[in-house]
Amino acid sequence: MDDRHRPGDVHPPNLGHTDLGHPDAPLRPGHPPRPERFQRGPDARSTAIGSGLGVPRWMASGLSHCSRCGGRLQFGSITGEDRDRLACESCGHIAYVNPRLVVTTIPVTDAGEVVLIRRGIEPGRGSWAQPGGFLEVDETVGEGAIRETWEETGLIVEPGELIGLYTRLEAAVVVVAFEARITGGRATLTPEAMEIGTFAPEQIPWDGIAFSTSTWALRDWLARRRPDIRLYEPGPSR
Repeated sequence: MDDRHRPGDVHPPNLGHTDLGHPDAPLRPGHPPRPERFQRGPDARSTAIGSGLGVPRWMASGLSHCSRCGGRLQFGSITGEDRDRLACESCGHIAYVNPRLVVTTIPVTDAGEVVLIRRGIEPGRGSWAQPGGFLEVDETVGEGAIRETWEETGLIVEPGELIGLYTRLEAAVVVVAFEARITGGRATLTPEAMEIGTFAPEQIPWDGIAFSTSTWALRDWLARRRPDIRLYEPGPSR
């Protein structure tokens, strides 16, 4: 699972500021005026930057030429769009830049312990996280969550309740976290997992958790399953 970014890489010179338009200007004739801001929602707890800052710098290097004709992409105002976009100077194709989806599970043993991996790769090498990774284009969210868990731990799981969605603007990802029941397989160390641990709810290693998205997912799971335990209060998102 990867929900970090390169420190400081948030604003590319030509992509960093996104013009959201004047709040009183309609998107198109007859469309209601745009509010000054939209409510960010609880998924914003895991991000440390504001909305509307545009494409992260680390993504900009791959956004210079059109994927259709190879022409140069230009960032600016486009008729019918509610914000500045990248568009091809030659063919007019709009290059929409969207976040990637990370699918994860919180496997729970029959004894009520959560399974976490000590990450064997960057980012977060040596720290703990739930198993997961990027969704492939030809699989469902459920399939991806099962596959990623198996790849990283050797365990077969059955995703159950959706614990939450967690946005990380810095990394351009949205993390999906499911509670999951272990149905088969065998815990096996992998390049992604240098250690596989099971933790009772009161023994989750909060200070050693790799990602803010993992911290909030575990916290939300704990609030549902063990409301008798005092909830961990996360510090600044990381």
